[in-house]
Amino acid sequence: MIDLRTLREDPDRLRASQRVRGEDHSVVETLLSLDERRRAALNTFESLRAEQKSIGKSVSRASGDERQTLLDRAKELAAQVKAAETEAAALASELDELLMAVPNFVEEGAPPGGEDDYVVLEEVGEKPVFDFEPRDHVELGERLGAIDTERGAKVSGARFFFLKGVGARLQLGLLNMAIQQAVEAGFTPMITPVLVKPEAMAGTGFLGAHASEVYRLEADDLYLVGTSEVPLAAYHSDEILDRASLPMRYAGWSSCFRREAGSYGKDTRGIIRVHQFDKVEMFSYCRPEDAHEEHLRLLAWEKEMLEKVEIPYRVIDVAGGDLGSSAARKYDCEGWVPTQGRYRELTSTSNCTDYQARRLKVRYKDEDGKPHHVATLNGTLATTRWIVAILENHQQADGSVVVPKALRPYVGLDVLEPLSR
Repeated sequence: MIDLRTLREDPDRLRASQRVRGEDHSVVETLLSLDERRRAALNTFESLRAEQKSIGKSVSRASGDERQTLLDRAKELAAQVKAAETEAAALASELDELLMAVPNFVEEGAPPGGEDDYVVLEEVGEKPVFDFEPRDHVELGERLGAIDTERGAKVSGARFFFLKGVGARLQLGLLNMAIQQAVEAGFTPMITPVLVKPEAMAGTGFLGAHASEVYRLEADDLYLVGTSEVPLAAYHSDEILDRASLPMRYAGWSSCFRREAGSYGKDTRGIIRVHQFDKVEMFSYCRPEDAHEEHLRLLAWEKEMLEKVEIPYRVIDVAGGDLGSSAARKYDCEGWVPTQGRYRELTSTSNCTDYQARRLKVRYKDEDGKPHHVATLNGTLATTRWIVAILENHQQADGSVVVPKALRPYVGLDVLEPLSR
């Protein structure tokens, strides 16, 4: 959640942030009013409580009419203290509930607008030119015996699939290469739980506007994660981290689950928009003043992975209205998909500043021993969707697919051959 002190000292910052996101900035006035009323109610409670304690001490020393007067006043105060305490608690609860719904402050420089108002920062790599009609990833995957969407739908329903044979080897090789790169960069590899408690899901900001995307197991009150960002962010919840250990970097490997609510009719062919996929996710805890530079480092590691698999891509600065509630700034790397003639998102890295850490109570102590909330950042290092771009960009006229050189040791093949020519 946002910092109340920052809101009090600079309310225009939140107003400006809300405008960049395309959100209602009148929430600022509502928050300030609630905060003022809560503090006033708390002051009233504390004042009445202090008087109540004072009278309690005086009663034992008084006698006669004075004692009775004090007892009568004590009785009045008891009711007033209880009412003031109830009012302060109700206002605090209302304020907390609203704070949980307010998105993070947008970082200065992020473009305003919605999903289509991103800014292209750079384009990298040459788009392939084919002297034959290129096949899409589904046809290539079927010819290679790598992807089976038909049986995926038979077994589990729409937007499910099997990766088999060279398809399974390609994904395992890709994710293993991502883990190896992460380890070499100093990340701790993690195999994370895919079921988390409500506190973890809410703490990372996924139970707000995008709650419909999340699978919930009602009988167990657990949620299936859409990214290992969730368990990695909650890993140090309610902890005070060693300042000397920051930044703390983890690389989480997990299956991910998304309901894809609202995507009816979109990307129904193939494995671009599916309910289950695997991903290696970078996650970093650092000091807030270091978060901007850490964000650029995560982006650089994503670009390094994309260049290893030799996919043409572009980097976009995501607009405020498409950031999600937790992110202050987000950069996406989009890979070129030849048969669609467009770029599609392959990685996303977000600077969440101290927004998630405040909700999850993750702090560190400065040199003077004063506790501060850390900043949290995340970034995709590889995911199942990359298979789409790898197959389409490296296909040959005979339906085979050349494995990118850096990936060959992890896949164990130089070329993926069709099952029958």
